[in-house]
Amino acid sequence: MAVTFECGDIFATPGIVALAHGCNCAGAMGKGVAVSFKGRFPVMYDEYRRRCKAGEFTLGDVFYWESSGQAVFNLGTQKSWKTPAELWAIDKSLRETIRMAESKGISEIALPRVGAGLGGLNWSSVREVLQSLGSSTAIHLRVCEEYVEGRALSL
Repeated sequence: MAVTFECGDIFATPGIVALAHGCNCAGAMGKGVAVSFKGRFPVMYDEYRRRCKAGEFTLGDVFYWESSGQAVFNLGTQKSWKTPAELWAIDKSLRETIRMAESKGISEIALPRVGAGLGGLNWSSVREVLQSLGSSTAIHLRVCEEYVEGRALSL
């Protein structure tokens, strides 16, 4: 398929069964969109934190979590909340996310501007990675390029 860059709120978009977001590998979800993931999926957060503490979630990894028909791809993009995201880790974790989604029959994933907010990366560099990956898969990557609280994603 392709990647689309949209406006809205990934959590307010009906029918989205798979979400992805960038995470640090230190076990903290205390700022940005991660706070929303932590609040909506506390069981997922507990397992994420456990994996980080055990050294089982590192840069470039993907922690896949699913419950009650909702899937979340946690992407290891930052070593800690104190360090910037790493573009190679975003690329690697997104490639693995796409591979996993294809094997699970997931056709669409919604995600925020991974690595370009608190991660500190230049959005145009991350956008290029997303465009490249989107052109090589049947998975539709719906990227929330402009956040509008409570509004469903749209072009």
